[in-house]
Amino acid sequence: MRFPHGQRKVHCPRCNSAQVYRHGQNPYGHDRFRCRDCHRVFQLTYSYEARKPGVKEQIVEMSFNGAGVRDSARTLKVGINTVIRALKNSHRNR
Repeated sequence: MRFPHGQRKVHCPRCNSAQVYRHGQNPYGHDRFRCRDCHRVFQLTYSYEARKPGVKEQIVEMSFNGAGVRDSARTLKVGINTVIRALKNSHRNR
């Protein structure tokens, strides 16, 4: 699928398939897309900081480097509970 405003093609971030279609909009007006192969719904731009790629990994890395929960939340512009949840779930990914 071609991006509506330009020449960029949209690919699924999970399976990298080009078989995607528009799946409505979020409340902020950003387009949502759905992959035909893995059925994942995703956006090209996220307004919620914690959904952006790599934020959970940054939380864990900051924790290993001695940053506190509140400091990590303030630096990454996410909630304290988001930091705590990411740290609790980080052991599952290992």
